Amino acid sequence: MSEIVKNFIALILSILLVHLVYIGYVRPQADVLLEAAKLAGLSAPRDLVIVLKDYEQEICFILMLWGSFLILSKCLVILRNNYLFTVDLIEETSEETGNEPSEEAIEKTGDKKIVPEAIIEKLDTALSADRNLAPLVQTLRAALWRYAGTGNVQNLSDAIESRVEALALRQDAENSMIRYLIWAIPSIGFIGTVRGIGQALSLADKALAGDIAGMTNSLGVAFNSTLVALLISLFLMFIFHQLQRLQDGQLVDIQAYCDQYLIARIK
Repeated sequence: MSEIVKNFIALILSILLVHLVYIGYVRPQADVLLEAAKLAGLSAPRDLVIVLKDYEQEICFILMLWGSFLILSKCLVILRNNYLFTVDLIEETSEETGNEPSEEAIEKTGDKKIVPEAIIEKLDTALSADRNLAPLVQTLRAALWRYAGTGNVQNLSDAIESRVEALALRQDAENSMIRYLIWAIPSIGFIGTVRGIGQALSLADKALAGDIAGMTNSLGVAFNSTLVALLISLFLMFIFHQLQRLQDGQLVDIQAYCDQYLIARIK
């Protein structure tokens, strides 16, 4: 299943889950409290369901769940592939291969032979399809192909650096939707603020006549939507920064792994 399909399914599930909670509990409970306050001649109470009952808050929670899925799925992929940094893929492949390489393709480190073609073949066959898509494996494969074609250590190092830079650019592009959600959620809260203030101004004549309940309820809509949106935005920003920390650490680990296990052996 492609990444786009998974993300779309996650969005649909987020919409269904949040909407079911709202129509099943939040809005019915809020209507009961508002009706009781109206009969008692009081303004709307500050219960949690009253704060969350409006459409802007519902949309913010939908985007929060979807954004959390996007962030956590990327974090899990990175954490699942972290064990590769503890495995010496180059040494295992060099020891297991029984092919006799040509003089041009051999680099010796002690009694170990580094054969680019054999290592690439081993990476293709020994690892699963998901692991072959890991950034570390892709970087090793690209660097070894460059070295097999040129036999130059500098070209090998340049290939690693260019691959790491390309990975950083790809990660930044893939995070664009998450950044948009973090920006959009406070904007939706401000939309609720404008809507609530507009409703309050339309009830100004009743407030001047002494009935301020409608005006205070509308102002509650304005401030509640902003409050909820800002809190959700802070939460998403926190877990997004954790994702960025993992992604930056992955780039550093890839560079360090290639320096230790590949470049250091081909001098």
